Amino acid sequence: MNGGVEFALLPIETLLEHEEIRPPHVERLRHEMLASGVVEVPILVARGSLVILNGHHRFAALKALGASRIPAYLIDYEGASVHLERWQPGPAITKRDVLDIARRGGRFPPKTTKHLVKVELPARPTRLEDLGVATPPGPRPTNH
Repeated sequence: MNGGVEFALLPIETLLEHEEIRPPHVERLRHEMLASGVVEVPILVARGSLVILNGHHRFAALKALGASRIPAYLIDYEGASVHLERWQPGPAITKRDVLDIARRGGRFPPKTTKHLVKVELPARPTRLEDLGVATPPGPRPTNH
């Protein structure tokens, strides 16, 4: 893949979070994943530090489903292909701030950081079974 981005199935317990999540959004994603049987888009993770850059809600939904692995794109966070902004106005946040808060176990409020990536990160559907999630037998429920 171009831009130094690599796809991997990462052990879920090795990842570090830097933002809080909104529980109703996590629950909606959990139901969608169970209904479809797949995770459509991998999360984005900083290579080396394993800090989640984008995908905290997908991470939390998969964790709630008992996943042991998570589909992820690993990227060089310090490289020029990742730009950091804020979703809402506020004081500047640096990449170092993101790494430091994650390493300390702290969290920014939900949707504080906005990571813009200059390389293509296509959808890469990954079956829940491949992530260690026990899915119920029989036909998958549909959303109406």
